[in-house]
Amino acid sequence: MRILFAGDHAGFELKRELMAFVKTLGHEVEDCGPLSFDKTDDYPDFVIPMAKKVAGKPSTEVRGVVAAGSGQGEVIAANRVAGVRAVVYYGNNPSMVKVSRDHNDSNVITIGTRFVTLEDAKEAVRLWLETPFSNDERHVRRLQKIEALGLRL
Repeated sequence: MRILFAGDHAGFELKRELMAFVKTLGHEVEDCGPLSFDKTDDYPDFVIPMAKKVAGKPSTEVRGVVAAGSGQGEVIAANRVAGVRAVVYYGNNPSMVKVSRDHNDSNVITIGTRFVTLEDAKEAVRLWLETPFSNDERHVRRLQKIEALGLRL
């Protein structure tokens, strides 16, 4: 699977760590930025282009991981792109990420770096990458209703 990474200055180091980790799991990675540390960067400049690359692709082929301070603004930005189903992870309950895949076929995960350890972030990303979408009729039906709105970028 191809995993695209983006973030902001607060998530810059975690993004690099997660990219190296995801490579060890056998995935191809692409860094959508920031490519260097800049404490004045703006996450939409990196998250939206990454989300556009994820949108419309099967989640079995392409997904996105965002490492950022809170993850909140980043998930909002990513979800503005049609075809993106982004979720936030703050730690404490990695089974949350499994549900986001199993029920919602999430294709972008944002990690709130101010709230998780490196090991928590790695475990969450690993679980998220390994968990398939259930394809259960009720979940497919709900996702189709969301996508039918077509209100995003």
